[in-house]
Amino acid sequence: MRNFHFPGRSPVFGRRAMCATSHPAASLTAIDIIKSGGNAVDAAIAAAAVLAVVEPAMTGIGGDCFALIHKPGRKKLIALNASGRAPKAATPEFFASKGLKKFETTNVHSVTVPGAIDGWCTLHADYGSMPFDKLLEPAIELADKGFVVAPRVAADWANGARKLTGAGAKLNLLKDGKVPKAGEVMRFQALAKTLRKIAKEGRAGFYEGEVARDMVKELNALGGCHTVEDFAAQRSSYVEPISVDYKGVDLCELPPSNHGIVALIMLRMLAKLGKMPANPVSAERYHVLMEVARQAFAMRDAFCADPDMADVPVEHMLSDAVIEKLCKRIDRKKHRPELGPIPQPAGSDTVCFSIVDEKGLTVSFINSLYGDFGTGICTAKTGITLHNRGEGFVLDPKHPNCVAPGKRPMHTLVPAMAMKDGKPMMAFGVMGAHFQPMGHVYMMSNMLDYGMDAQEAVDTPRVFFEGDALHAEYSVPDAVVSGLEAMGHKVKRREFPWGGGQIVQFDRENGTLIGASDPRKDGLALGY
Repeated sequence: MRNFHFPGRSPVFGRRAMCATSHPAASLTAIDIIKSGGNAVDAAIAAAAVLAVVEPAMTGIGGDCFALIHKPGRKKLIALNASGRAPKAATPEFFASKGLKKFETTNVHSVTVPGAIDGWCTLHADYGSMPFDKLLEPAIELADKGFVVAPRVAADWANGARKLTGAGAKLNLLKDGKVPKAGEVMRFQALAKTLRKIAKEGRAGFYEGEVARDMVKELNALGGCHTVEDFAAQRSSYVEPISVDYKGVDLCELPPSNHGIVALIMLRMLAKLGKMPANPVSAERYHVLMEVARQAFAMRDAFCADPDMADVPVEHMLSDAVIEKLCKRIDRKKHRPELGPIPQPAGSDTVCFSIVDEKGLTVSFINSLYGDFGTGICTAKTGITLHNRGEGFVLDPKHPNCVAPGKRPMHTLVPAMAMKDGKPMMAFGVMGAHFQPMGHVYMMSNMLDYGMDAQEAVDTPRVFFEGDALHAEYSVPDAVVSGLEAMGHKVKRREFPWGGGQIVQFDRENGTLIGASDPRKDGLALGY
């Protein structure tokens, strides 16, 4: 239990339903949908649509989504990969002819076909219960009538404003030519019109007809190779989750092309390394976590790709032999700059939220544009901000993650679910591009190694690496930073905090639900 003398949040408790999102409007929408007779999938779609309006730097209908769902009475989790695919003309030879050496964030070639709307429609058709148009009504009203810009949203907007240079971005994402401030009212009337069309026509309202033609026209004008056929062909796919046991709890992730496997590699390494340092906010703990993370992310960069078009050795990546080799490279006393060679198989990076409804249907959902405002490209007529997921590809023809027609890039969106004794223990996610699997490990370790409650686990200070340095939040004590430096790490303070976690946890003993929402964002947990 937290000390009530100090600032902080308490976990939120409920008996019947619970949600945790990064924005109050989305949390309220999710609860309203459930109270109106909808289920957790309905609530997830409605919340995702609202967040696509009120957190425009983080997410949008021009992005991708992933979901993990537990349906009571069903043994296996339902996992949806709704990531977009590369255009049919997106070959390495095409990009070489353009002189492209790598995919840049704001380049039109970083736009893959957005997968989110197909994902929403697929989940609704298979597991939803309310009419689809009703689910989009709250988002449409906020886009049309206006929403109040929240403080963290305003900060993210200002941080991403460097990208808002195109005509469509200036028209739709600025207010009188300026970035809106916290407390101001913003309207997205072009987006509202597009959402109405999607509400009426479903996926065809986005991937076919005038909306698709408008996106293709804008992309082609910037040199993109996209076609209306590419948009029409976009489809989501159900996949088999992967998992590992940590302290008697199974962490379940989506398989590649998703990079949730990074969290699984890390947990296997931590279990092999043994007891964690006694203090969760200590140089010793952060050092171990970062050294383990560097090895796990190197494995990701070597192997993760679209399994439909590349051989992704999942079993090898999680094997005892590989974990043993990686653990032998960890020095618990000092930083080792050299990672060592990647063990090879024989022969060869947002908003997230969690929702549980009255019947126990449990959803972990994530929807994102990747970078802030994605590429920064926004269609003038339809008001759609387009993501930069193509940046997840490489251009080396020998690499399994090399771009190819119809291929999905290595993807950083990772919803998660922790299972105990075959039942959900918690549905959660931690947004933040490449940080996300690291965030999952923080949550699992905070709760299982240190006995934290869900809110404490979300609140705890975070460290992660970028480039050759560790980036510490300002909440990490100076003495801890000095300790990391003494171990050989280069450490910087990070302007923005790492990620934004959302958790819904089951208290099986009391028959209740517990929600936790990250104070690094504007959101909250709500339950009843």
